[in-house]
Amino acid sequence: MRTAILTFIIAFTLLAAAQDGRVAGTQSYAWTATNIKWQEEYPDGTKYSLLEGSRDIPGNAFTYAFFIPAGYYEHHWHSSDARVAVLSGALRVGYGESLDKSRMQSYGVGSFLLVPANMKHSMGAETDTVIIGTALGPWSTHHNHEHGDHKH
Repeated sequence: MRTAILTFIIAFTLLAAAQDGRVAGTQSYAWTATNIKWQEEYPDGTKYSLLEGSRDIPGNAFTYAFFIPAGYYEHHWHSSDARVAVLSGALRVGYGESLDKSRMQSYGVGSFLLVPANMKHSMGAETDTVIIGTALGPWSTHHNHEHGDHKH
């Protein structure tokens, strides 16, 4: 009887953890530009979602999504490397000390970018755009003062 109860507790714990996505290899995920559940929406029209992992744990990989509305641009940098894929629209990116749209390049659906840690860059879009990124924690984004405190 004791073994049966212990087996039930272990099975229940593993099942609960797997449904939570905490046991590696027990849950698969797929995201498209249309099925992301946005967790944070900002007054400027941008949206953010932490898709998996934690951005606060040192060395921990995590995945995030960011929605950039048409006409939105900002200048910032991150505390660790960002690997970004464009899911919809076209991401415009430029590197340097300030926002300069004339120096930005456009990256369409299927593009993949690596933005090194602490590299100052601008991003924006002329059409609604969704990106998915991966990085290692701890993660922070540093904005110029004219932008809000986004967590992308």
